[in-house]
Amino acid sequence: MSALGRRDNTYSSQFRKEDTDGDPVGQQDPVLTISADDRARLKYPQWAPVWDRRQELKFENPKPFIHVDRALFGDPTFESLLSVTGVEHERLSPKLGSVVKGLQLSELTATQKDDLALLVEQRGVVAFRGQDFKSQSFEFIKKWATHFGPLHVHPTSGSPLGQSVFHTTFRRGGASEQKNMMSDRLNALIWHSDVSYERQPPGITIFTMLQTGVGGDTQFIDTIEAYERLSPLMQELIQRLRVFTTSKDLTSVSASKGGVVRKESVDSVHPLVRYHPVLRRKCLFINKSFSRKIVGLKMEESDSLLMFLLHRIESCLDAHVRVRWDEETVVIWDNRRLVHTATFDWDSNDIRHAFRVTTQAERPVATEAEYHRWTPKLEQEPFAVYKE
Repeated sequence: MSALGRRDNTYSSQFRKEDTDGDPVGQQDPVLTISADDRARLKYPQWAPVWDRRQELKFENPKPFIHVDRALFGDPTFESLLSVTGVEHERLSPKLGSVVKGLQLSELTATQKDDLALLVEQRGVVAFRGQDFKSQSFEFIKKWATHFGPLHVHPTSGSPLGQSVFHTTFRRGGASEQKNMMSDRLNALIWHSDVSYERQPPGITIFTMLQTGVGGDTQFIDTIEAYERLSPLMQELIQRLRVFTTSKDLTSVSASKGGVVRKESVDSVHPLVRYHPVLRRKCLFINKSFSRKIVGLKMEESDSLLMFLLHRIESCLDAHVRVRWDEETVVIWDNRRLVHTATFDWDSNDIRHAFRVTTQAERPVATEAEYHRWTPKLEQEPFAVYKE
């Protein structure tokens, strides 16, 4: 096993068993959720995180597919989005991040969604204020998000009952919670890109806040910038390397804590340097949570190089933005080029409750030629010859 750290599967440790029909708990179909006291504090209890054990291994990992990035159809002038009367667009930094006001996501046309995809991929992350997304139905949100690609089912996270494509986050504040979080560490930042172990990891991610107070910002770092700042020689040395990634730790932690594992674990080999098909630029594509070894290197060599690059990313705070939340904000980002982290910085009793819906994108590739050459038929098992 690599010396790289593991990140525990994130879900509340205070879930409880209850039967879906409200009857006494049985052994055949228990549902796990947060405590009754915590649930009573939710403004949107229909979005409470649930772990339905009847879903154990009930989902299959998706088969290879050709992803059509809707940003390729977007208008680079963004006239349909940013020129609309009353719309305000502010850049969070010169190169990364935007805030948009006066535009209602739930009312966008298909053409506007294509422009939205391009805006998000060019700016990396966009926060939309004054949104009514959380008031829409499950079915509406799923249909809306599917415009950007197939919806991802997380193997272990909580979701509304019967709505597995949503990933629900729930965190309580309080001094005791913060003390526990910091009991064996100096900070609670966990920089990552979501489920990057997937054969076709997410592209567009939509994160909607349901309930929050002050604090709990989400921070983002641009791995395109982190890669381009490396010396030309270092870029040349690493751009042909590939990394073995796995979700085995994620699923085993969930199983050990009595949670659900909806799908078999996934092993993949991805390029360490990934080509972005819309931006036509390259970025570092590694993840402390799931990247285990650079294929072909010895463990000490692999660990040293991965830790150097991870530190390079995490310390790149001049290619960084921080998004502040309120209860009417939806944040959309490009999961290919950005890493992000929650900020556990509040010691009040405020609850942070939100949901994420994530669309899967193309197979990560190292070059433009490889991107155009790849087809589902060509998909192989490159990790089959590699053993930890």
